[in-house]
Amino acid sequence: MRLRVGVVTAAVELPWPAVLAPGRGLAYELLSRTATKLGGQLHSSGWRPHAMMPFGHGAPVFAGAGRRRGVYAAGGSGVVEFGSPLMAVVEAWALALRGRELIDWGGVALRITGVQPVDPPDFASGHARLRTETPVVMKGSGRDGQGVRSTRQAWLLPTEPEFPAYFQQNLRRKAQTLGLSPEIKVDAITWVGPKRSFVVGGGAKPGAAVEVELSGEPQVLQAVWSWGLGQANAAGFGWVTA
Repeated sequence: MRLRVGVVTAAVELPWPAVLAPGRGLAYELLSRTATKLGGQLHSSGWRPHAMMPFGHGAPVFAGAGRRRGVYAAGGSGVVEFGSPLMAVVEAWALALRGRELIDWGGVALRITGVQPVDPPDFASGHARLRTETPVVMKGSGRDGQGVRSTRQAWLLPTEPEFPAYFQQNLRRKAQTLGLSPEIKVDAITWVGPKRSFVVGGGAKPGAAVEVELSGEPQVLQAVWSWGLGQANAAGFGWVTA
């Protein structure tokens, strides 16, 4: 399930450090207002059994803002989406946003014009083609060609050999975290966008947007659609285009 929050702003751009970074803090702030215990559990220990953070968000998107080189364009009407496979999380966000007029997105004022719940597709066929609008980030083994670990910060791009296996493992861990069947499979990576890095808590994380074909039980595919692809979804990475 997702919440699509309609916003409007007089700002003409978002600073690059504020494109994704404010979303995680806002998600926790909203939980603290209406679901204190749940928000505290997620913040301190994640969701069992893998201590994962079962929510994600995108960046604010302003369809009418003209693109400008080197600038994240804003202005006029836009949307920012939050999602989670846990209904309790989405309901708490919706309740906290009720009657709220403004979102402070990294120093940029976004006036709320509406909040709309969005159900996931049914994925009745057991197949899904998902494309992300923010980069997917994934860590690999950090080992070189001889199997020797050379780094702990082994960020993988989708074009690298280790990526498919680590990506699929992450999907299965998400399913297990939610008590769902872990039999989800990456059938193909059909498109890879340019490499992008965003600064969030803990430093810059590099990755690339992707389009992938997945197969699995419909409930698992719905959960992934609501949560996001890859790691660091709570920081805004791997957000799937609705």
